[in-house]
Amino acid sequence: MGKVLPMRILALDHGTVRIGVAVSDELKMIATPLEFIPAEPFSAMIVRLKEIIQEKQVEQILIGMPRNMNGSYGPAALKVQEFVAVLKESIVVPIKVWDERLTSAQANRYLIDANVSREKRKEKVDKTAAAILLQSYLDSFVK
Repeated sequence: MGKVLPMRILALDHGTVRIGVAVSDELKMIATPLEFIPAEPFSAMIVRLKEIIQEKQVEQILIGMPRNMNGSYGPAALKVQEFVAVLKESIVVPIKVWDERLTSAQANRYLIDANVSREKRKEKVDKTAAAILLQSYLDSFVK
């Protein structure tokens, strides 16, 4: 019998320009910002995503589903639904969506509080939003 390797959860913060990426630890307790992947060209994004899935031994992908404050879905949610549908054609790992209301706003506030310059915030906000999304998901299991 081979040793069973611990698996991780990968979170994606979908954007039209960049896709923020975060990963859980093996115990699925802590989310860590990883990187951002340019959303275009789509084929290159898929290649990088598959590399990360392999490297980090990902068993599940979590994608933020944007919702309006009243809980309804807007145009951004439709874009994410389309993204998930296309992703499912290329990626064999199970994909789950998770409510991401305010993750980008929280990420910006966090980076401002950490005195990250405006220029640096731009490149860090996507992966930080993905980490906040993933952490909220991981925390939902802690009773």
